Amino acid sequence: MVRALICLELILNSINLNLITFSDLFDRRQLKGDIFAIFVIVLAATEATIGLSILSSIHCNRKSTRVNQSNLLNN
Repeated sequence: MVRALICLELILNSINLNLITFSDLFDRRQLKGDIFAIFVIVLAATEATIGLSILSSIHCNRKSTRVNQSNLLNN
């Protein structure tokens, strides 16, 4: 599950790089890409906070954080 969170963070960081690059390349006067990148950074921070809190609560209850061994929907 930690790997999934790290992969999601990497994907969001690559989105930020694309937003900044294409914003600078196509429209230097307006800051639309920069504003969207800041929004994605905030989104990634909240995702990390919520994801880690869910991960810690699963670990406290189940003593395992493996995604393939999780059966939370069966209970």
